[in-house]
Amino acid sequence: MTLSICTAQLNFVVGDMPGNAQKIIAAAREAHAQGARLLLTPELAICGYAAEDLFLRPAFMAACDDAVKTVARETAGLKGLAIVLGHPQALAPDAPAFSACHNAASVLRGGRIELTYAKRELPNYQVFDERRYFVAGSAPCVFEVEGVRVGLLICEDAWFAAPARDAAAAGAQMLAVINASPFHLGKSAEREATMRERVAETGLPLVYAHLVGGQDEVVFEGRSFALNADGSVAGRGPGFEEKLVFAHVHQAQAAIKIEADIAPEKSLEADLWDALVLGVRDYVGKNGFPGALLGLSGGIDSALVLAIAVDALGADKVRTVMMPSPYTADISWIDARDMATRMGVRYDEISIKPQFEAFKAALAHDFAGLAEDTTEENLQARIRGTLLMALSNKFGAIVLTTGNKSEMSTGYCTLYGDMAGGFAVIKDVAKTRVFDLARWRNANDPYGTGASPIPERIITRPPSAELRPDQKDQDSLPPYEVLDAIVARYMENDEPIESIIASGFARADVERVTRLIKLNEYKRRQAPVGIRVTRRSFGKDWRYPITNKFRA
Repeated sequence: MTLSICTAQLNFVVGDMPGNAQKIIAAAREAHAQGARLLLTPELAICGYAAEDLFLRPAFMAACDDAVKTVARETAGLKGLAIVLGHPQALAPDAPAFSACHNAASVLRGGRIELTYAKRELPNYQVFDERRYFVAGSAPCVFEVEGVRVGLLICEDAWFAAPARDAAAAGAQMLAVINASPFHLGKSAEREATMRERVAETGLPLVYAHLVGGQDEVVFEGRSFALNADGSVAGRGPGFEEKLVFAHVHQAQAAIKIEADIAPEKSLEADLWDALVLGVRDYVGKNGFPGALLGLSGGIDSALVLAIAVDALGADKVRTVMMPSPYTADISWIDARDMATRMGVRYDEISIKPQFEAFKAALAHDFAGLAEDTTEENLQARIRGTLLMALSNKFGAIVLTTGNKSEMSTGYCTLYGDMAGGFAVIKDVAKTRVFDLARWRNANDPYGTGASPIPERIITRPPSAELRPDQKDQDSLPPYEVLDAIVARYMENDEPIESIIASGFARADVERVTRLIKLNEYKRRQAPVGIRVTRRSFGKDWRYPITNKFRA
């Protein structure tokens, strides 16, 4: 006996219940036509993940319920097909205002809801806030398709032993896990390793159905997979693209074996690039912007953001503006022009010298007798931010900011200046990794938009904000190799200061970097949302008070 399972690895839009329902219905029809008799949709597919405080609105929950009924009704004629549909399920009307629903999955068959399972393990760490909205379930769920008993789990359930064990005890012969698990570097391998533990504990094969797409700061990479009872990979879908992924379950006596295609694995840099491209494409597209624009400085950060934006949106939807100041080196505008030409994007130059001189003249009386300092540097950054936002307001394109994680950590950025914009593409990418990605992109052309887009000199010259004569980043910061390592240990991994020093870092560097991280919380609170690609980003992962006397 063979059961064909289809995983609907699809990209949903939060709050677009009618659109999401139609996408699921189309997938069900296609899967059924290709012989599938079980369709797995991702976690909360009907409303998108994560809908956050929308779950607290009765009208939203009613719209979700209507969409579930639409899917059931429109797929009623797909004979023999069972659909596992992820959706929120409201509790009784007299439930408390918060935590008033289940994170649920229903089995639809023949136009009706056959049974509903409530997620048991509710994550409340990193980017997750599920205990704010959901009440945990307690009972296992096992249903039968074509003679195979399937135990249903939802995402976090499979990171703990009990739900899978209870499904096995309830008679499951295989596990189906539907998921919305955000991407960070290395997460795919972690998932497969953890699911392999569930397989080893239960002796059951497993199919892992995963969401794909960008939602605000998080990205879901797809890469749905299947494991056989011995823990071997039976199948794996592609990463960062929509796909109906089919797996064939063969049952002989009590033994079950899964067969499917196995997509090749990619390098860390390729995964990171795909995540950033998908994050930009979905943020711009799902929010209805006609395109994007950015300040192109001739430096490494804006060069990398331009390459990502073109891969995400196409050259015709990206505009660049070079805004030279009195301190801009000739090689900066030469390299900026060169890159814009290589990428085929619109390129304009707007000198900020007149505005800069006008600001200084307006402030001359108050600043009389005082030396120039970061005040004048910030004026230049803020003039550029004002110009970019004016172009954004006039033409509708979103401003992509170009600051990286190293700068966000230490406050090496200007409020209402280079931080001005709508989406922070490399907000979670450390400076050392910026250079790695630039070299990788010059050696690879994954989206066919042009080989070697970044002029080599942009990669090899010392980084500079070019806001004063002969300025270099390392005038104000430790070497990036040192800075980024300290940030990773302290900010991403919560390592104590004394432990970082004991591992070989200079006390002065550790004290300086951790002090800057603490002092600049107020800036990060006012920064645009950006794409999360590490285990801990400056976003939902990082919730520190601004007014705070404690330093770990």
